[in-house]
Amino acid sequence: PSSKKLGHLRGERLRVEGELSLLRFLSAELTRGYFLEHNEAKYTERRERVYTCMRIPRELEKLMVFGIFLCLDAFLYVFTLLPLRVFLALFRLFSLPCYGLRDRRLLQPAQVCDILKGVILVICYFMMHYVDYSMMYHLIRGQSVIKLYIIYNMLEVADRLFSSFGQDILDALYWTATEPKERKRAHIGVIPHFFMAVLYVFLHAILIMVQATTLNVAFNSHNKSLLTIMMSNNFVEIKGSVFKKFEKNNLFQMSNSDIKERFTNYVLLLIVCLRNMEQFSWNPDHLWVLFPDVCMVIASETAVDIVKHAFITKFNDITADVYSEYRASLAFDLVSSRQKNAYTDYSDSVARRMGFIPLPLAVLLIRVVTSSIKVQGILSYACVVLFYFGLISLKVLNSIVLLGKSCQYVKEAKMEEKLFNPPPASAPGKPPNKSQNKCKPSQGMFEENLSASVTSQPVHPKESVVPFLVASSSDQFLTTPDGDEKDITQESSELKHRSSKKDLLEVDRFTICGNRID
Repeated sequence: PSSKKLGHLRGERLRVEGELSLLRFLSAELTRGYFLEHNEAKYTERRERVYTCMRIPRELEKLMVFGIFLCLDAFLYVFTLLPLRVFLALFRLFSLPCYGLRDRRLLQPAQVCDILKGVILVICYFMMHYVDYSMMYHLIRGQSVIKLYIIYNMLEVADRLFSSFGQDILDALYWTATEPKERKRAHIGVIPHFFMAVLYVFLHAILIMVQATTLNVAFNSHNKSLLTIMMSNNFVEIKGSVFKKFEKNNLFQMSNSDIKERFTNYVLLLIVCLRNMEQFSWNPDHLWVLFPDVCMVIASETAVDIVKHAFITKFNDITADVYSEYRASLAFDLVSSRQKNAYTDYSDSVARRMGFIPLPLAVLLIRVVTSSIKVQGILSYACVVLFYFGLISLKVLNSIVLLGKSCQYVKEAKMEEKLFNPPPASAPGKPPNKSQNKCKPSQGMFEENLSASVTSQPVHPKESVVPFLVASSSDQFLTTPDGDEKDITQESSELKHRSSKKDLLEVDRFTICGNRID
């Protein structure tokens, strides 16, 4: 009996202790505390990521607005200043027999390029008359929705491929036509390059025309299903971009591509509105019918870009300040094209940087406007002349504002000393020539030299400083060092730690980056 009583008491004591431990556990869970400051660095980093995501829309849109106005400037150049420059070049060409040949060159290289651009525009414009827009519209409208969705995706891919190879074709034509030639027979090589350029511009214009027609069919469909599917295609772009590894150079390429894509979409929407307004006899009420769909397309494109860039910067630990560097790089292109040692036209530099080639889009827009708007009578022609002068005023105003903003961005990024460097000439397999030092003007001399250089004519290459050589490689960006002379063995290790501001100047839309996307 005593043993049973002792066991019973022991069980009661264990039960009481169990109840006490459970109460103690619950009490500890309810009153347990912790201090976030014990891991202050971690939570500070998380808070900075949130702030970065909140800053991305503002910084991205500032870059987008600046880039879109750069594309607009290059696009308006084709309609406004290019015809005047072609007229001046032809006047110089036909007036040379009257004044005698004082120079070895009949025309300056820039004038030769302007004449080539003008002739390509005129030829492609007349070739576009043989393309029936109405037949293309009804042919596309008769296809199923899924087939049109696939066609539109294929057209986007083809547009990028055309832009990549097209600028190379145009650059090859310009250089073949302007390079110094010792024999007259060497000028015959311009002919095949010219026909290739005309064929490219014509085919690219037809491609953009099919894109605009598909978008027009989507706008005019009754249930708007095709338009919804085409807009959802933008959100599929997030899936293909967000979960990849990006470096700053890769993100710069993507930003340039987004700028070009957004500006091209604006022009396509303009073409769609012109075609629809023509079909409804320019009834203003129909414009308000198209307005919600236009706003929906623009809003979806903007939202996709913001979400895509916000998560790319978050996953790859990229700060929002990188968009200021991108904007400074674009501004550097604009300012450097006004220098005495400029080696390219600004519209061509925009094409290389962003993949935006204005010639095919300009041919299509001229074709659509001339077929949609009928000019009859003296008053109509007077309105056309006034509209042309309005475009010139817009182009000049836009260029002045962009140039002022670009100088401001270049000064803020402390890149003004690079403006006075001669253009690099790549020589594969050779190290940089270290006997040639870069000139570094003082900060106070920048405004004076820049104001003088942006309004003067380019200097002939013989009068400029001999260009330094830069070694080239398919896997690295090579830029010349800004410091004192260093050993070649040290340069290879420094390339990996070189700042992104120097690398961005060598990145265009179709460059294979050293930091490839995994």
